[in-house]
Amino acid sequence: MVSRMSRKAFVTLAIVIIAVGAIVGIALSRNSSNPSDSTLSIITWNGTSLSELQGTPVVLNFWSISCIWCRYQLPFLEAVALQSEGEIKVVAINTADSASRIQTFFGDYEPAMTIALDKNQEAFAHYSLAYNNTRASTPFTLFVDSEGMVQYTRIGAFPSEAALWATLHDILGITVPQTS
Repeated sequence: MVSRMSRKAFVTLAIVIIAVGAIVGIALSRNSSNPSDSTLSIITWNGTSLSELQGTPVVLNFWSISCIWCRYQLPFLEAVALQSEGEIKVVAINTADSASRIQTFFGDYEPAMTIALDKNQEAFAHYSLAYNNTRASTPFTLFVDSEGMVQYTRIGAFPSEAALWATLHDILGITVPQTS
């Protein structure tokens, strides 16, 4: 009789845990689908907030100066920002460095992509949890559609600019502009 009650209690507990997990998962996915402005400082830009980008596809990239693969990938993100001519917004969110260190890193170069700072790593932690970046790895890139919904995430660097453009095409239907 005791084992039967234990089995019933175990099954009930398992159902409750699964239900709570599902509710939390749904809440996280809903809350994380729209990029948050609350923890980001825009370093190089005209003061526009991320919420004002609704209606434009966005590439959010979490990076740091100490990450070799992040630095390797930055030129690809910058090329997309330059070549897309406003069709895509690229936001490179630094997770580890101070604003002065980031400005020193870029020197006199004013990037076409937006450079933001996640001072407390709140946005990075939130998106890492919501999108299975369990080791909090960088670079970590999210592709957000024009309605503000995260459509795809990538942990790790793109091997080339062409691979980044191919992902933009596959996920958001955006192609590299033709140059004349």
